[in-house]
Amino acid sequence: MMRHTASLVPSPWVTRFAGLIPAGGEVLDFACGSGRHARWLAARGFRVEAVDRDAVALELLAGVPHLQVTEADLEEGAWPYGGRHFDGIVVTNYLFRPRLPLLLTALNHGGVLIYETFMEGNERLGKPSNPDFLLRSHELFERVADACTVLAYEQGEVAEPRPAVVQRICAVKGHTPSLRLP
Repeated sequence: MMRHTASLVPSPWVTRFAGLIPAGGEVLDFACGSGRHARWLAARGFRVEAVDRDAVALELLAGVPHLQVTEADLEEGAWPYGGRHFDGIVVTNYLFRPRLPLLLTALNHGGVLIYETFMEGNERLGKPSNPDFLLRSHELFERVADACTVLAYEQGEVAEPRPAVVQRICAVKGHTPSLRLP
């Protein structure tokens, strides 16, 4: 698994689509790392749950208004969100395939999933390079499309914030007749 960068700048993919999450809604920043998205979302009035296994990183989020932190092993530990539902779920730079169905279950009907992580091809540019942490071509779309309406999807090589090969998706759980894309 890749350690999160200490950057405080949120991903443009997240900032572009966060406005689709209902105002004041409850958002899960899953595998939040340094908390760059949790901080950004909380500053915009969302009630944010930031979860990660890195206790030191979570300590840096203590006292941020509208932000609750949870330390949990997201791969080996018990699923911390049984029975909980969120209006939005944000995941960046993290992949543990067995949790993806549980994330989709934790998303409210009409809730927004914003996901961005590495895919095959990234190994030639840097880490992560382990295939366990790299999506296969179109994998994120295929895993999400049955439960959600996909609003935006991209895959390929990017130059910023550093050269990488990524997949990105924004999807709304359930059937969504029409939404205006940002």
